[in-house]
Amino acid sequence: MNVLAHGIGSQHDLPLSPFYAFAGAFAALFVSFLALGLLWSASRFRGDRAGRPIPVALQRLADASPTRTVARVLGLAAALFVLLHLLLGPNGPERNPAAGTVHVLLWVGLVPASLLLGPVWRLLNPLRTLHLLVCRALGRDPAAGRPLPVHLGLWPAAAGLLAFTWLELVAPDPASSTALLLFFVLHGVVHLAGAARHGARWFDHADAFEVYSGLLARLSPLGRRPADRRLVLRSPFNGLDAVPQTPGLVATVCVMLGSTAYDGFSDAPSWITTVQTSPLGRTTAATLGLLAAVAVVATLYALCAGVTRLISGQLSHPLTAFAHSLVPIALGYLVAHYFTLFVTEGPHTVMVALGTDNPVPPEPPLTPGGIATLQVTAIVVGHVLGVVAAHDRSVRLFPPARAVAGQLPLLALMIAYTIGGLTLLLA
Repeated sequence: MNVLAHGIGSQHDLPLSPFYAFAGAFAALFVSFLALGLLWSASRFRGDRAGRPIPVALQRLADASPTRTVARVLGLAAALFVLLHLLLGPNGPERNPAAGTVHVLLWVGLVPASLLLGPVWRLLNPLRTLHLLVCRALGRDPAAGRPLPVHLGLWPAAAGLLAFTWLELVAPDPASSTALLLFFVLHGVVHLAGAARHGARWFDHADAFEVYSGLLARLSPLGRRPADRRLVLRSPFNGLDAVPQTPGLVATVCVMLGSTAYDGFSDAPSWITTVQTSPLGRTTAATLGLLAAVAVVATLYALCAGVTRLISGQLSHPLTAFAHSLVPIALGYLVAHYFTLFVTEGPHTVMVALGTDNPVPPEPPLTPGGIATLQVTAIVVGHVLGVVAAHDRSVRLFPPARAVAGQLPLLALMIAYTIGGLTLLLA
C-alpha cells in the first residue's frame, strides 16, 4: 500500500521549472529578511496574552460538558471502528478502511483539523478518555499522579512520532493489520501506564498525536488564553510565539521535518535501488535512511544555534529559543507532501468504510501544474513564516546592534532547508 505511505507518489517529474522555483524561493526569503531588518525593530508578538475573545455563547458551547462528551464518544467510536476492522476485517486497503483511517484521516487529517479548530486530538484522544473513565470508576482524580520529571519534556512524544513515521515510511507493509495492531497495542499500553503513574498531564507531554496536533494548532487562529481560559481569535504568530521552550521540542520538530524529507526522497529510483540491493536488507537500510534524514535536519539546526549563540554573546539556550520557527516549515512540508494523499485517498477511505465495492479514488482537484505550484508555495510560505517568527524572537532577545546579525545563521538555515525541500520535489 505504497500510496498510503507516500503522499505524492512520483514527485520527481512535476511540470515546474526548477530555476523559477528556486529563484522565487530565494527572492521571497531575502526580501522578507531585508524588510524585517529595516522595518521591524521591536518585538510585536505577545504569545498567549494576545487575542480577541470569541462571543460568550460560543465559549459556553465549546466548553459545555455535552460538547466534550460528544467529542470523547466520537474518538472512542473511531478507535473501536479501527480496532474491529483490524481484527475482523479483510486484508488490503481496497476492502478494509482501517489503514486509510489511520494513515490518511488521522495522520494527515489532523493537520487541517488542528489548523482550523486548535488541538482537537486532546478531546478526541481515546486513550485520554479511557483513562478518564477508569479514574471515575475508581473514584480517582484524573490529574492525580507523580510529577513528571522536568527533563522529560516532549522526548516521549518525539520517540512516538519517530515510531509512527517508521511504521508509515519504512515498515515492509504499513497497511498490514498485524503491524497496525502491534503499534497501537504498544502505544496504548505505554500511554495508559504513563497516565496511571503521572496523571492526565502525561498525554500533554508524551502522546505523539496530541503533541503533533498541539504544535500545528499553534498556527490556528483559534486559541485559549491561559490566564482566564477564554477562547480567542488571534494571529497565528502569537500562537507560535507561545510554544513552550520545553526539553524535547527540538527533537519533536526535527522528527516532523526529517521524516517528511525522507518521504520526499524515499521514492526516488536511486534510493529504491539502494535499499533493495543493500547487504543490510531493505528494512534496515530504510531505517538508517529515516534516522539519517532526522539527524541531518537536527544537525543543521544545532550548528545554526551554536553560531547564533556566538554572535549574540549572551543567549544561553538558542536551541529551544528558536525552535518554534521550525513549526511553520514543518507545516509547509506536510502540505506539500500530503495534500494529494488527503484529497484522493481520504474520500476513498470513507467510501470503503461505507461499504462501496471497489470505489475509484477521485481525481485531484488541481492539475499537475497546480499541484506543483501548491507544493512549492507551501514550502516557501512555511520558510517565510519561520523567518518572521525568528526575527521577532531575535529583536526581543538580542541587543539592538546584534539583532539582525544574530539572524544570519537562521537565514542560512532557512535557505538550506528550502534548497533541500525544493530539490526533493523538483529534482
